[in-house]
Amino acid sequence: MKYIVIGGIAGGPSFATRLSRIDENAEIIILEKGSAISVASCAIPYYLSGVIKNRDDLVERTPEILKQKNNIDVRLHNEVNQINPADKTLTITNLADGEQYTESYDRLVLATGASPTFPNIPGIKDAPNAFILRSISQADKIKDFIDQNHPQSVIVVGAGTIGIELAEAFKELGLDVSIVEQSGQVAAPFDSEITDIIKEHLEQKGIHLYLNQTVASIADGGHTVNYADGTAHTTDMVFLGTGVKPNSEIAKAAGISTTPDGHIPVDDRLATNVEDIYAIGDVIETTSLIDHQPIASLLSSAANRQGHLLADILNGEPFRYHGFIGAGATKIFDLTASFVGYTEQALIQKGVTNYKTVFITPYDHAYFYPDADRVNFKLIFEDGTGKILGGQAVGRNGIDKRISQLSVAITGNLSVFDLPALEIPYSPPYSSTRDILNIAGYVAINQLTNKFNSIKLTDIPVEDYDHAVFLDIREDDKKMTGTITPTIHIPLSELRNRINEVPTKKKVYITFRKGLGPYNASRILAGNGINAIIIEE
Repeated sequence: MKYIVIGGIAGGPSFATRLSRIDENAEIIILEKGSAISVASCAIPYYLSGVIKNRDDLVERTPEILKQKNNIDVRLHNEVNQINPADKTLTITNLADGEQYTESYDRLVLATGASPTFPNIPGIKDAPNAFILRSISQADKIKDFIDQNHPQSVIVVGAGTIGIELAEAFKELGLDVSIVEQSGQVAAPFDSEITDIIKEHLEQKGIHLYLNQTVASIADGGHTVNYADGTAHTTDMVFLGTGVKPNSEIAKAAGISTTPDGHIPVDDRLATNVEDIYAIGDVIETTSLIDHQPIASLLSSAANRQGHLLADILNGEPFRYHGFIGAGATKIFDLTASFVGYTEQALIQKGVTNYKTVFITPYDHAYFYPDADRVNFKLIFEDGTGKILGGQAVGRNGIDKRISQLSVAITGNLSVFDLPALEIPYSPPYSSTRDILNIAGYVAINQLTNKFNSIKLTDIPVEDYDHAVFLDIREDDKKMTGTITPTIHIPLSELRNRINEVPTKKKVYITFRKGLGPYNASRILAGNGINAIIIEE
């Protein structure tokens, strides 16, 4: 049986090496148009910053190793121009010498991934100092430019994960770094409870942030960035972190189904609509494990697992791909931000309204053990059932650990009612007797069982702004949060002693405050006959 894999970065080599181990007689060819395979793409920002010193460390396998150990024929600088499903052949160009040839296959695996989008900004094509980043060759160009030109400043367009990671890398190199983002927040798709903390940390680290700002054009050979509001910045370098698109053009031309945004739909055996053609990795649309709806698969970790699974499937195992959850982590200077499943923003975009959220800020380990720090943790779950829809966290320690635990809970189809029962290892340097997921479960259950009332900011009746009481429970040393001007300010620590200051004949709202404080305040008020409503922003 002859297998050809198009794409050699993540899922492709995973598939090929697994198949070679379980089918000694398989003929396996990997076609990669780039200069390397098995590249640790997510590590490239750390190579550019100097944290990873050796470029070779980014390449996990070489063609020579795969030939020697796995009998896999790896062809670098070979680009597939056309897929011909009718006769099961590929038209290929060897980019090294321009020669075009044809190769047959029995089964074809598309692991073509995704590429950075190069925005259509006037002047961008005339800017030799403007870069995108997805491959190791692009990293080489950035590194060479920095080494040869010694830029003092850089503008990063886009405040997503790659933009923030590159901003940190450039800052570590001593550049003056500005991030320009057309939306009002950094670090999409995280929700505002998380992004507010990230934004403050970036500013503390000296990153200049320009939100709600759109690049209109680039002039002076890339040294002037003009904005839609008429302002401009001068810079020595521009990095474009404006998103990615799936590499599905040759698939679509061959009659393989694609979605409007270019992803290739696959079934639970990772098969496309064309016989003997399969797809894995960033290029595919699969099914969400959470709600069984179509979802893009956009993480290298998922691509690797899909490749391994597909090899077993094509070797005759009755396995199925159960779906994509989506879990990731990002280093942001001294912070870690991590997510799993759906964010609230994603649910809103999908038109989902039947959900609730919990936001808590417990310590990462026992408060009495040195260096205890807060974990900002958000849990999203289905109203009524408590089905876990997603979670996010940001902080200094143990962030990815908590999100990993939540990912396992989602995989196991646990609900928030199960979270208090999780037995999480306890020792003062690592956790608390009731760890973060336990606490999140308690608070979520309190919401679902109506132990307190909450309301979204947008659902507050207009007349209540004039007639209700808005209670701010922040301590005196804390800054005010939220968008509502409070009617009364009584610190939570003083609420019991000053309870008579809270009107009993008016509706009482507790203004937006992150963490367990609003819940504790609502219980104090309820114990004194006042049924307050917690505002969620």
